[in-house]
Amino acid sequence: MPHKQPPRKQSITIGRGARKRDEDSGTEVGEGADEWAQSKATVRPPDQLELTDAELKEEFTRILTANNPHAPQNIVRYSFKEGTYKFIGVVNQLAVHFSQVGNLIPKDSDEGRRQHYRDELAAGSQESTKVVISETEILEEEEEPKESEAEAETEAGSQIDMPAAEAAEKVTEEELMTPKQPKERKLTNQFNFSERASQTLNNPLRDRECQMEPPPRTNFSATANQWEIYDAYVEELEKQEKTKEKEKAKTPVAKKMGKMAMRKMTSMESQSDDITKVTQAAKIVERMVNQNTYDDVAQDFKYYEDAADEYRDQEGTLLPLWKFQNDKAKRLAVTALCWNPKYNDLFAVGHGSYDFMKQSRGMLLLYSMKNPSFPEYIFSSESGIMCLDMHVDHPYLVVVGHYDGNVAIYNLKKPHSQPSFRSSPKSGKHTDPVWQVRWQKDDMDNNLNFFSVSSDGRIVSWTLLKSELVHTDVIKLKVEGGTTGGLDGLQLHTVGCGTAFDFHKEIDYMFLVGTEEGKIYKCSKSYSSKFLDTYDAHNMAVDAVSWNPYHTKVFMSCSSDWTVKIWDHTIKTPMFIYDLNSAVGDVAWAPYSSTVFAAVTTNGKENVIRDTNSLSHCLQLQCARLLMCFPRKLMC
Repeated sequence: MPHKQPPRKQSITIGRGARKRDEDSGTEVGEGADEWAQSKATVRPPDQLELTDAELKEEFTRILTANNPHAPQNIVRYSFKEGTYKFIGVVNQLAVHFSQVGNLIPKDSDEGRRQHYRDELAAGSQESTKVVISETEILEEEEEPKESEAEAETEAGSQIDMPAAEAAEKVTEEELMTPKQPKERKLTNQFNFSERASQTLNNPLRDRECQMEPPPRTNFSATANQWEIYDAYVEELEKQEKTKEKEKAKTPVAKKMGKMAMRKMTSMESQSDDITKVTQAAKIVERMVNQNTYDDVAQDFKYYEDAADEYRDQEGTLLPLWKFQNDKAKRLAVTALCWNPKYNDLFAVGHGSYDFMKQSRGMLLLYSMKNPSFPEYIFSSESGIMCLDMHVDHPYLVVVGHYDGNVAIYNLKKPHSQPSFRSSPKSGKHTDPVWQVRWQKDDMDNNLNFFSVSSDGRIVSWTLLKSELVHTDVIKLKVEGGTTGGLDGLQLHTVGCGTAFDFHKEIDYMFLVGTEEGKIYKCSKSYSSKFLDTYDAHNMAVDAVSWNPYHTKVFMSCSSDWTVKIWDHTIKTPMFIYDLNSAVGDVAWAPYSSTVFAAVTTNGKENVIRDTNSLSHCLQLQCARLLMCFPRKLMC
């Protein structure tokens, strides 16, 4: 056969001859294109604007956004973290124009898989029937010559085997004609999978989402020199050494108790996390409810006036107003009271017991006039509280004296019930009950300090350092003429038992001390070995001494010998003596007058006394349960 040349080259030559390259534009143009371009004319509408080249080159851009113009932009929600309403920056911009519920099922879903599997089973069953029928026809064709050969043999055989052979052939034919349908296979996945050993139902998974604000972030940068790194390591080593020394000083029992206390504190903190979030709000609501409940009492406090007092000769009545009580302080006596110097509605109450045989525990409760139903602060102690005092400049610091001779300082800013500072036998605690404590001015190093008096005859000054209490014995009370001779010529001094003291309002170093022997000592902080003066004041124990706030030379004392005496500290004899026919527990000067004072006796009476021109007028006010009194009733 002759070889045929492909027409490819001819077509290529024709195309090259038919086209030519335009030198000006550089584009390929076919034959006749120039004529077509010359005959073509542009048609413009009459109202078309004529633009300059600069206007034609100007570009107008328009940005298409997916924002919904009808979506609100001023949605405000309350932020519990900041306590204010804040605008929401993210708004849903989805706008649905048309929606229709259809019956389509995704292929990847469980229902879609089941339908697809059923369709495959149906198609597979039809094909299997066709295959079985074709196989049966082939078997019949193959068995026809075999049957002709077997007929001669079966004629000689017995006719008894014919029914059994026919039955076997029928069974095989039925098995071949009826195709086996495979069982529906269960689709297993992570949601409905179960082993043969366990057939428990798996719970459905649920998604939970929450929206929160990102935490605030700050950028910090600093440079560390070699000596700064060295100083930091030295401080850390010193801290570790101090902690090791403290652990060595602790006994095993103390360590166990400390661990148990820490566990209790952590458990209580974890339980109270949810409550502390609403503590302030609940306290305000409680005060509002109590103001409505005790509105009648507040009106009586402001406007009550007993008209019958005009017809009573030097006698009056007291109206009990508020009643403060707590179930935890049951069976405990009220041993001390003190008003807060800054917050006029807050006062502290000390609970304990004066009975030596019934000493158990003590409590420090702080009540507010705004909420008489429940105390604002509750502190418990292992020993009874005998006295307390609140600092003038730091009203959150409360110092207490215990029956076991310890002194402790509670910080109201810290919620835990343990005192911030506490004395110990190692730090110089008293050996007898502490009867009075009093805050003093800061020392030269601006450290807080207070004084305490006890039955062991010691007047102790306590200084607050960073982590401990430091004590200094100011003076030891010794009874004059109480020296006795002991064995081997030893002289034993009788120690005076201090019961009360008071510091001068203007002279810082001067103070008075009352004793159980009935004597009053005028002492100085600078001299610890000698008294400035001694007064034979009473025949029994001195229960209280108090300087006059207006007259710097006058002070007052009361005793269990039923008397109240007014003294001039430059004279050893009293100026006035008042016999109240019962043991006097405490006395106090009036804050508005230098000649008015009040005294409380053990028979349940309060005596308000006015001193004018050496004349005493005593008003006995009967009160079986003295809780609160009017300032106007104390004025005579």
